[in-house]
Amino acid sequence: MTATPTPGAKLLTPHDHTLILIDFQSQMSFATKSIDAVNLRNNAALISNGARGFGVSTILTTVAEKSFSGPMFSEITDAFPGQTLFDRTSMNTWEDSAVIEEVNRIGKTRIVLAGLWTGVCIVGPALSAIDQGFEVFVIADACGDVSDEAHNRAMDRMVQAGAQPMTSLQYLLELQRDWARTQTYDMTTGIAKKFGGAYGLGIIYAKSMFGASEGH
Repeated sequence: MTATPTPGAKLLTPHDHTLILIDFQSQMSFATKSIDAVNLRNNAALISNGARGFGVSTILTTVAEKSFSGPMFSEITDAFPGQTLFDRTSMNTWEDSAVIEEVNRIGKTRIVLAGLWTGVCIVGPALSAIDQGFEVFVIADACGDVSDEAHNRAMDRMVQAGAQPMTSLQYLLELQRDWARTQTYDMTTGIAKKFGGAYGLGIIYAKSMFGASEGH
């Protein structure tokens, strides 16, 4: 066996998956207790801006937007100005024909999911997509549920079925993956500075104090 300096096939790239952002809406967030609203909105913004910057195929979907659940978080829609939002009646996104038509139009075999609530609106499409042969990833800290127990058991259920868990910052940095990729370096670090919490503060400090750059 010989090692080579090549990335593993299990790693995500910007153009090998579809990101589906599900039900990031006010009514859904009111009862979310497994993550506080500030972190949830921040992580939603981080992955949305990352996906937009790297040109990731992204589907935005809501449930009962006008009649019950309210608009999608502006942190997401601001990253995708003018993009169509698919409004559903089904709790399981994978049972909505318009969304599935868009999944098929895009044609990617990898699906990355994030949204509210983990145990209903993320479990549904995750298990359904896996059942149909798709490779599924779930951004755990860009999901939330009515309790820690509800979120954790939902993540367990999806992982046991074959879904791969990850985090918001992990998602962004996996898309960049090499600081020598100068065309996306400023964008990635800019998103991290704005939405990356303590990591972002570290970038601000290093660049402000001594002009640091990861690529050199």
